[in-house]
Amino acid sequence: MTKKGRYTFVIDWFKKNMPNAETELHYNNPYELLVAVILSAQCTDKRVNMVTPALFHKFPGPESLAKAEFEDVEPLVKSVTFANNKTRHLIGMAKMLVEKFNGEVPDTIEDLVQLPGVGRKTANVIVSVVYHQPGMAVDTHVFRVSARIGLTTNAKTPLQTEAQLVANIPRELLAIAHHWLILHGRYVCVARRPKCEQCGLTSACKYFQSDMKYIVKPE
Repeated sequence: MTKKGRYTFVIDWFKKNMPNAETELHYNNPYELLVAVILSAQCTDKRVNMVTPALFHKFPGPESLAKAEFEDVEPLVKSVTFANNKTRHLIGMAKMLVEKFNGEVPDTIEDLVQLPGVGRKTANVIVSVVYHQPGMAVDTHVFRVSARIGLTTNAKTPLQTEAQLVANIPRELLAIAHHWLILHGRYVCVARRPKCEQCGLTSACKYFQSDMKYIVKPE
């Protein structure tokens, strides 16, 4: 199968089987999504969704969070990974939103990555989910699934993965394709033991085809 054929197959399958894919993080506005995505780094969305209601109740906007002390925030997020660093990032992010962006979450990658705790992945999530711009956020799921299927080749970094996906996925589908790949990696193409028996992409998947060579022996 050619790379073009592989992309066509994968996109068509996801369109049919996951037409409404979206983030599993709970939020009501751009500020809340930004906080949730920062907290979600190397942490499950389920855990983040358990933490954010109390956090948003106490700090409903960047103005209140910007005035917080470390001791005000850390107890509310202590169950997430790297809670100390994320606490400092959240407060720093809120201060910059207030001081530099008038309390508004920026709508460009260039501005977003200036915020503490915000890398290119988080920035891509914000611009695609909130502002409906074409963006491909590459987390561990997207990185792994893209390589396994064969959508990317020899991509060593998230940025290389992003570049290859953006070059081959129609611009208008980039935002939802990000969710397709994340959800597929979260529930089917999991890290240690991918559930190939449940996957509808095996006929286009390089990993499955190569793996079968070692499992199915000719008689």
